[in-house]
Amino acid sequence: MQFHGLIHTFPKHVKNFIAAFVVVLSIGYGSGLLFVGQTNSHQPQGMEENYLGNEDQEDAEVMKFKKGEREMLTILHTHILSISFIFFLLGGLVAITSLPKKLKAFLMIEPFFSIIITFGGIYLLWNGMLWMKWIVMFSGIVMTVVFLLSVMAVLIQLYKRK
Repeated sequence: MQFHGLIHTFPKHVKNFIAAFVVVLSIGYGSGLLFVGQTNSHQPQGMEENYLGNEDQEDAEVMKFKKGEREMLTILHTHILSISFIFFLLGGLVAITSLPKKLKAFLMIEPFFSIIITFGGIYLLWNGMLWMKWIVMFSGIVMTVVFLLSVMAVLIQLYKRK
């Protein structure tokens, strides 16, 4: 079966359905990024404090404690599973666009590496490898950029004439 460019053949109501899904998915992803901003995990020091605590700092605005193992495993488990599904669904939509095949392959596969690096890095950070905060930040940024590129590609391809 030929997937390349299949998105262009869908009827308008199916294209609108896909567009609505991608927009709502983007709102959900964006709200997750807002949450990261609320926890100050978008900054290296904030990420470290979010997982390792800051109870040793007397002047801390918000007191944070090191997350327990059960809480960390829950965070990692839920994020890895849910974000994998997000990128599986979005990758499936990218697969049926008429983008160049190498670009499609990158947009479809890269997020899964970023998921493992980001959340594996968070686990290693929690275990005391403090330099992992830089790797986590970089891989999280890459994951978000790929998400945005994929969303834009799908939305543009939905209404582009072949």
